[in-house]
Amino acid sequence: MGNWLIRWSPAFGIVILILFVWEALVEIRNIPNWLLPPPSSVAMTIYSDYSLLTMHTLVTLEEIVLGFLLALIVGVFFASAICLSNTVEKALYPFIIASQTVPIIVIAPMLLVWIGYGLAPKVIVVALISFFPIVVNMVDGMKAVDPDIQKLMYTLGGKKSQVFSKVMIPSSLPYLFSGLRVAIAMSVIGAVIGEWVGSSEGLGYLMIRSKPQFQTERVFAAIVILSFIGVGLFCLITYLEKIFVPWSTERRVQN
Repeated sequence: MGNWLIRWSPAFGIVILILFVWEALVEIRNIPNWLLPPPSSVAMTIYSDYSLLTMHTLVTLEEIVLGFLLALIVGVFFASAICLSNTVEKALYPFIIASQTVPIIVIAPMLLVWIGYGLAPKVIVVALISFFPIVVNMVDGMKAVDPDIQKLMYTLGGKKSQVFSKVMIPSSLPYLFSGLRVAIAMSVIGAVIGEWVGSSEGLGYLMIRSKPQFQTERVFAAIVILSFIGVGLFCLITYLEKIFVPWSTERRVQN
């Protein structure tokens, strides 16, 4: 625990400095709360509106988790298919890349028209925005396998399925987790975008509803919670990487 605090003490120091300057600036310039609330006011809002914020946080968290898991399953499937078949790669990879050129803010309203309101459109938006880094990183990992190792496996009588499961999959895991860290951060953005476009609950909806009512403290409170969700899920992915891919994390620490 002590080493962890020492390691991240510069980041904590910067956060404390920013909060101090922010609080002092609002106080000195006498800026009204509806324009820029001080951190102390945001903290009090989180405390006083705890039940409301918790309810909306759980909704957003559910959208993030379900959308991320959907992106993970579909992403691993497509990455595996692309690496196992040149035909599939030539047929699908260009479309996967092209899918990222369409702004997600354009797709989200159409999902409401096609699917309707509810949880499903938000989950799909999260999956769409998280899907790309998972696929690309896992494909890169599978293609980074040493050709000599594959030749050795075939020489020893290994089948293509065995090379895939015993060589390509393990070697792609460090790349996959790199993609997962990016995807989990982007999934928070996807959930908020989905709620902005059309929703009746969630932190994104709460922000949209609070802004015209000049409840700026509540908007900032939602932003703080979203930041904690993103950082927390990022740390969770990093922790899981240490469990499932210990050789990769040990090599990073040594370097």
